This record gives sequence, structure tokens and C-alpha cells, in this order.
Amino acid sequence: MTDHGLNGPEKTFGNKYMTPQDASKITREICSRAPVIPVLVVREATAARPLAEALIAGGLPALEVTLRTPAALDTIRAMADVPGGIVGAGTLITPADVRAAKAAGAQFGVSPGATDALIQACEAENLPLLAGSATATEAMRLLERGYDVQKFFPAGAAGGAPALKAIGAPLPQIAFCPTGGVSAANAGDYLSLPNVLCVGGSWVAPAALLAKGAWDEIESLARAAATTESAA
Repeated sequence: MTDHGLNGPEKTFGNKYMTPQDASKITREICSRAPVIPVLVVREATAARPLAEALIAGGLPALEVTLRTPAALDTIRAMADVPGGIVGAGTLITPADVRAAKAAGAQFGVSPGATDALIQACEAENLPLLAGSATATEAMRLLERGYDVQKFFPAGAAGGAPALKAIGAPLPQIAFCPTGGVSAANAGDYLSLPNVLCVGGSWVAPAALLAKGAWDEIESLARAAATTESAA
């Protein structure tokens, strides 16, 4: 397994729980690796390694594998061994999800929202969490707990870049990774905002290309995404 300093509690935090400040420092660093984090729905674990290799070769090292398919945990296990990558588990909903993702080798977690039970499980498992918020109140509650790096979800339905810009005015200390309704066409609008570190999107690994194992085409999409610039 590639060691990015994020792999195990024994290496980073000893026997103590990860604090929100610890988690935010790590997720900030992960989000700063590239302008796009691929959001991956993988149905066959045999695709995991070539998919990760294509995305990493294209310049996207941080990978979010959503826990939406039976193959997700095996996919995380396989991707965790690919040099140069940082694999995370998305769609974390329950403490059981957190434990399973960590055991599979996930180096960070992503959730659509945030509950006390989920946050506590991530802290106990020393899994850095990119927790979701969609409103100023939700963002403030996470900030109050110590999380100043968050996922903005569902970005498109929640008002898109204009909404995130408005939230940033009174809450400039929070940085976001908007996900949900983000595409190659509008990613630059989000990246132009000072409170956006990166965006999450599925367009770099569409289902049709995954199904036929078009790794070269996926690598080309990753290269384009890795050079995405702000619209400003």
C-alpha cells in the first residue's frame, strides 16, 4: 500500500481519536492535490486497478469510491495498492459503513451529510471525513464542531456556484468541495470561488467507458479535468 501519511492511526495519531482539526488538515491537503476528485461508481472490482491507474496517470490522485455497489469495498482494497493514489470511500451513512471502509483501506471518507454517530465513528476510526453540508446552518454546525473543510452537496440542487459564493461571504473560514450536479461545463464556475478547494464529479469515469474498459479514454478525460481552470 502506498503510504501518504494517511494510512493508519498507529502512524499518525497513536491511540487517540482523530480530532476535527486533524481531519480538516488532511482533507484540505487531499482536496488540494487536483482540481477534481473523481466520484466513482464501480460495479466490477476487476476494473478497480486499471481505473485507478488511468485516473492517476491523468493527474487525478484522489479517488472517491462510492459505497453504492456490492463491489465497492473490493474496489477500495484494490485501489489502495495502486502507487500514487489516495482512495476514499464515499456515501458513508452509518458507523458500520465507516468501519467497513477503513478496514478495506480507505484513507478518507465522504458523506452526503453529517450525523453525530457518523462523525464520532470517523473520529474513532481515525478516518478523515469530508462531511456534507447544503445550507449555512449545516455548515456552521460542522464548523462549530471543528470541521472547516466540507463537501457542498447537492451542489446543483442547492443553488450551484451562486449559492456557495453567498455562503462564503459570512463564512469565509470554511473551504468546500462541491459535488452533485458538477460537470466539465460548470466546474470552472465553482473553482473560481475563493472558498472552493476542488470539485467532485463523475464525468471523468462515465459508466459507458467503465463498461467497455476504455482506460485510455478515461485517462484523457482525467488529463482534461486535471487542467480545469476557474471561470474567472
